[in-house]
Amino acid sequence: MKPLFVKGPSIGARFLILSTIALVLIFAGQRFGWVKDLQANLSIVATPFYWVGDIPSKISEWSDENIRSRKTLIADNERFTAESLLLKAQVQKLASLEAENVRLRELLNSSAILDDSVLVAEMVGVSPDPLHHQIIVNKGKKDGLYVGQPVTDALGLMGQIIEVGPLQSRVLLITDASHALPVQINRNGVRSVAEGVGLFHELILQHVAATTDIKVGDLLVSSGLGQRFPVGYPVAVVTEVTIDPGQAFAIVKAKPSAALNRSRHVLLVFSNRREGSAAVEPE
Repeated sequence: MKPLFVKGPSIGARFLILSTIALVLIFAGQRFGWVKDLQANLSIVATPFYWVGDIPSKISEWSDENIRSRKTLIADNERFTAESLLLKAQVQKLASLEAENVRLRELLNSSAILDDSVLVAEMVGVSPDPLHHQIIVNKGKKDGLYVGQPVTDALGLMGQIIEVGPLQSRVLLITDASHALPVQINRNGVRSVAEGVGLFHELILQHVAATTDIKVGDLLVSSGLGQRFPVGYPVAVVTEVTIDPGQAFAIVKAKPSAALNRSRHVLLVFSNRREGSAAVEPE
């Protein structure tokens, strides 16, 4: 029976044999030129083996580089996305601030041409009831406000104060269904009363005779009757005049001049006339 394990030469013997072969090759390479040619040819033959042997390291390098590049790209993309969102938010904030500055400049410019003293206030609240057009401003008794005080923005009359607190006040807008104010056509001085109908974009003029000289585009201003609103403040622009031949009165609609549902800053007008009653007392 053939033995399972065959005992070969010892390690020391193998080392001695290989050392001897190496020395012989070195000596032959120094004495004989053909050995150098043989070595060159052998190196050419061995080159593919070097390439094959180097493949794992190349694959490893390529994998590390691409994985690192992909991770870097993902991280850069996340960073750029965050920076883009931040910049967009800053641009929106700047746009908002710029628009607010424009509104404040318009407000201050409008206050410069008024005869009455004014105070700038900021809207801090609105009525949650859609049937009541009311806002809250951040001024009160400590600022000298009083019930019935006119409120405007840069474009026209907004309403009047109906409740004054220590630090805040409530304003009834001219579009509220319970509000009415005396107006006159700026073009010819014809007087009427503009009433709110519960819509921010519309007022109506009641009891306008069908023969009245009024037309679309006419500017309506406060007439001063009732001694609540000063004379000459823009109120609305006529948008519709409907005359029915069978009716004695025309149907006249107007759009408020003030940005009632958009203004954030308002002017509180300190008129010299604090006494007297309005044309229609607010509820």
